Amino acid sequence: MTHVVAEPCFGCKYTDCVVVCPVECFYEGESMLYIHPDECIDCEACVPECPVEAIFHEDNLPEKWKEYKELNAEMAPKCPPITEKKEPLGPPV
Repeated sequence: MTHVVAEPCFGCKYTDCVVVCPVECFYEGESMLYIHPDECIDCEACVPECPVEAIFHEDNLPEKWKEYKELNAEMAPKCPPITEKKEPLGPPV
C-alpha cells in the first residue's frame, strides 16, 4: 500500500510533508511532488502535514484523481528526491 500526491499539490508544491517522511520517498517534479510507491511504508506521517490536503492513501484517493496513482508511480523514479523543506510555488488553490 502507498500514499499518493494528487491534484491539490499541482502549482503550489508545499514541502512540509517531506521533512516528516521517515523513508524519504518524496520526489520533486517541476510543478508538484510525487511519492514513490515502492518506497512508501504507509506510515501516514505526511498526510496531516500537507496544508492543501493533497496526500491520500491509495484506497481513499477520490475518484476524480485516480490517475494520480499511476502518475506518482511513473514520475517519482524520473525526479530527484526531496528531503528538505523549500519555498512553495504559490499559495494553496
